[in-house]
Amino acid sequence: MFDGYDSCSEDTSSSSSSDESEEEVAPLPSSLPIIKNNGQVYTYPDGKSGMATCEMCGMVGVRDAFYSKTKRFCSVSCSRSYSSNSKKASILARLQGKPPTKKAKVLQKQPLVAKLAAYAQYQATLQNQAKTKAAVPVEGFSWGNYINSNSFTAAPVTCFKHAPMGTCWGDISEGVRVEVLNTDCSLPTKVFWIAGIVKLAGYNALLRYEGFENDSSLDFWCNVCGSDIHPVGWCATSGKPLVPPRSIQHKYTNWKAFLVKRLTGAKTLPPDFSQKVSESMQYPFKTSMRVEVVDKTHLCRTRVAVVESVIGGRLRLVYEESEDKTDDFWCHMYSPLIHHIGWSRSIGHRFKRSDITKKQEGHFDAPPHLFMKVKEVDTAGEWFKEGMKLEAIDPLNLSAICVATIRKVLADGFLMIGIDGSEAADGSDWFCYHATSPSIFPVGFCEINMIELTPPRGYAKLPFKWFDYLRETDSIAAPVKLFNKEVPNHGFHVGMKLEAVDLMEPRLVCVATVTRIIHRLLRIHFDGWEDEYDQWVDCESPDLYPVGWCQLTGYQLQPPAPQSSRDSQSSSSKQKKKAKSQQYKGHKKMTSLQLKEELLDGEEYSFLQGASDQESNGSASYYIKQEP
Repeated sequence: MFDGYDSCSEDTSSSSSSDESEEEVAPLPSSLPIIKNNGQVYTYPDGKSGMATCEMCGMVGVRDAFYSKTKRFCSVSCSRSYSSNSKKASILARLQGKPPTKKAKVLQKQPLVAKLAAYAQYQATLQNQAKTKAAVPVEGFSWGNYINSNSFTAAPVTCFKHAPMGTCWGDISEGVRVEVLNTDCSLPTKVFWIAGIVKLAGYNALLRYEGFENDSSLDFWCNVCGSDIHPVGWCATSGKPLVPPRSIQHKYTNWKAFLVKRLTGAKTLPPDFSQKVSESMQYPFKTSMRVEVVDKTHLCRTRVAVVESVIGGRLRLVYEESEDKTDDFWCHMYSPLIHHIGWSRSIGHRFKRSDITKKQEGHFDAPPHLFMKVKEVDTAGEWFKEGMKLEAIDPLNLSAICVATIRKVLADGFLMIGIDGSEAADGSDWFCYHATSPSIFPVGFCEINMIELTPPRGYAKLPFKWFDYLRETDSIAAPVKLFNKEVPNHGFHVGMKLEAVDLMEPRLVCVATVTRIIHRLLRIHFDGWEDEYDQWVDCESPDLYPVGWCQLTGYQLQPPAPQSSRDSQSSSSKQKKKAKSQQYKGHKKMTSLQLKEELLDGEEYSFLQGASDQESNGSASYYIKQEP
């Protein structure tokens, strides 16, 4: 459409015929190119004339957008193909003793009337198909409909550094112009038009064709990283025609002047945007790579597993001893649960030796540099010791933060932790967290931040008080200064929508909502399910994704539970909870609700529960109670 892109370091708002000014967006490291008018623009039809047919391929389009002075071809490639075919036809005529003629020696094309008649029949067929499809109930989930009908907001892509384009999203925002397929057109070939982003929801954008002003009747959702969206200027370089939607062709007689006024100074996607998307979706992990991963039946040890498939950076790992390849485990390539071969031995972690004495053919060890690095810690001075008490997210019940104990100190800052009152005699349910893990907290964290702390199973002295418990168990609390206090500027807010892994069934990615924010800790609610299935997750967890991630990567998204399921949850809460826990690893512990019922047996009780959240979106004093 327009030539000449220019990078700028300042935020420039779009020039528009509308009196409303666009909201300023905070500048990010990368800026979008600005559309400039250098005089090389195309004109557009007024709805009554200006159409042409390519003499090479037969495509119908805007005459003034065609190539060459004579406007006989839709693109450079068609012009060259025509010239080449003409030369071949001329040589063939000479060999046959016929006078060379330039006409009728190229591929014969149907007249325009025949094309339009065929297209009318094609349109009728599409309408019949649409009627047939309309009769079939749609079972798929649409993020666009879900967000529009409930006025939801979604977490921006920049919140997810591990996701495609998470670190190079730039300042893509409302008002950015793009070129997309024109679906409101009666031409027999694909044509395009310019649209502006009205609303962003993760990767998805609500688009409105240029010229519709405040009319939202033809607004549509599109994945910004998909193959159907392009920067302004793509049609000109690709030889694709720009045709205004049929509904508004009558609004302007001079589309050239209209577009020049609306687009000059506006932002569009970078020319290499699709290339960046492609590069950000290249993953270093390959099938047949061998890794060490947590044993889902015994959390205290690791096992060797083989990468079976990679989808959007998520790995399906099959334990090496699984002959039928059904014993698997899903996690992200940046998960703290996977490590290079030899990791367990290097830090003193328990490891289940495989019955397979040698590598299977084609399998090879994943290089150590592919795995997420943990922060280096200084263990020379004051450090964690066995028996110290702390609070930790229970990996077998992620909705609960529990009273816990350090059971073993490993090398390189890793700790083996057990949940008080629920540990197996052999320590098979101990779990490994690094000292810098955002899933462990100092004594008193829950009380300070008004989070319900799950007491040890069988502990009857309620409400639970740390001072009394430490004295009764003759133990000490882990020093506060040893915990990770870093709080990144994550960008999440309460109510934001996203796609999240159900870590109790890690192959599932579900529609979810952020319901609480405690510094860097997020409370994730799975839409359509009861609150007891919520999970505490770190803001930088690789198991959180922007809206549209599943569509972009081809991963299946689990929609919210239907209304019928929601209605039945209140009457069968315990049964549903039990059924869901059985999907996990077989060591599901009692939830806090079941624990209360067993311990109290109908007596009155009270837990520490805050009336409001302390939301933090940046560096802050992590363990100091703040006023809301």
